Amino acid sequence: MMWLRGLRRPAAMALAAAALVGPAAAQEPDRIFDKSTVWRPLTPNDKLVVYGIDDPAVEGVACWYTQPEKGGIKGTLGLAEDVSDISLACRQVGPVKFKDKFKQGEVVFSERRSLIFKSMQIVRGCDVKRNTLIYMVYSDKVIQGSPKNSTSAVPLMPWGTEAPGKCAEALKG
Repeated sequence: MMWLRGLRRPAAMALAAAALVGPAAAQEPDRIFDKSTVWRPLTPNDKLVVYGIDDPAVEGVACWYTQPEKGGIKGTLGLAEDVSDISLACRQVGPVKFKDKFKQGEVVFSERRSLIFKSMQIVRGCDVKRNTLIYMVYSDKVIQGSPKNSTSAVPLMPWGTEAPGKCAEALKG
């Protein structure tokens, strides 16, 4: 379960039995690479980690996000709350085919960022006028929201001899 990655091993295992994962969380992100940002002598370092995901409803579009992961004792035990600084880049990586219709702001991917209160969401929308998919990543808290976010746009372009898809045709309602 991909949201367990943010919780670390012991705490993640304890919560796995009780976890309910929504449909947008069905995809496990691909860990591309990481870079240490804070060296810790006896425990894991703090890192920036790059992950990749494919849009589950739009074939031919992929997103990559970078997020910090805490090391140290708290990070190892799953007690550290990961910060909300997450960057996002999405691109067309093949011919675009819409698998399902979607609503503006529909969740593409989500994961927990702390034991209880914080989560990260990647949502998708369609700029009909410009035939462009818009992706936004943000972090939220149950009690207090977070204004930190990042946006990426994917203009739908021809791929080889295939004409670009129309995101307006994939919108619900």
